[in-house]
Amino acid sequence: MAIFALWVINKAGGLVYQRNFAEGLAQLTSNEYLVLAGTLHGIHAITSRLSPTGSSSGAHVIEAETFKLTILLTATGTKFVLITSLAEPSANSVLQKVYEAYADAVMKNPFHTPEMPIRTEGFDARITALIGSGHT
Repeated sequence: MAIFALWVINKAGGLVYQRNFAEGLAQLTSNEYLVLAGTLHGIHAITSRLSPTGSSSGAHVIEAETFKLTILLTATGTKFVLITSLAEPSANSVLQKVYEAYADAVMKNPFHTPEMPIRTEGFDARITALIGSGHT
């Protein structure tokens, strides 16, 4: 069981935070991460419209052969995405704790501009304490 990466995507689909926790992940350029975040934002918007039973908030988990994406959508439209192994049982609770760290360390920071890249040391420190090396 492992946590590979964390992304925070703003309501416009821009990647405002990205951090890898595992060795061996593909080394992508900043531009490639931005494209992936925008694509995931689009997929999430499409899945929210496809629900056969009425309104939906979009995809919460996307599974691939070797990993899964778990998505937490906030009331403001910010998405927290955790990339984990398929067997990771705690993705939802980790995302909730990440969101709490974001609210405390980023949104309460008077020098942070909403929707802009997160450059808050307190947030990084809390993520390190919460996820560490990515192994749970």
